[in-house]
Amino acid sequence: METKGNDFKRELLSMLPSLRAFAISLIGRHDQADDLVQDTIMKAWAKQEQFEMGTNMKAWLFTILRNELYSKLRKRGREVQDSDGLFTENLAQHPSQYGSLDMQDFQRALEKLPSEQREAIVLVGASGFSYEEAAEICGCALGTIKSRVNRARLRLQELLDVSGESDYGPDSVSAPLTSRSFAS
Repeated sequence: METKGNDFKRELLSMLPSLRAFAISLIGRHDQADDLVQDTIMKAWAKQEQFEMGTNMKAWLFTILRNELYSKLRKRGREVQDSDGLFTENLAQHPSQYGSLDMQDFQRALEKLPSEQREAIVLVGASGFSYEEAAEICGCALGTIKSRVNRARLRLQELLDVSGESDYGPDSVSAPLTSRSFAS
């Protein structure tokens, strides 16, 4: 009498031609299709205890193959091809210590706000609540929340000595390094 493992293996192997044909139809390249089928078989083998013998193995394997393909495509979409190193060479990053120092300054300024203004700006600015939701949370009128947020923003700008957009991000020394053009 054959074991469940042998039945699984026999049925799995019988599906290889169908899996390969499906993979080729999705990808178009035989070498990549073969890699995809191999990955599918490896996943199926590792998860064989999840398959119930007597059910549709072909559908199960095709689902694994399709999911594996989509995972690879998503991953490929996040990768940047840089075989000559040109992109990497031109990357520059704003030093992280400045962001940390800016955050410390912001936290100190936030602490100097009156509690009603701090609560309002945190609810609307940091927590993402609408003015209406913040007013409900604070138990006050909509206009009161809008006023508190506006006063908090103005006071934070004053405390942090912020006069415009140029005061955010890299300073004048590091800005040219982090915004270099990639066209040479």
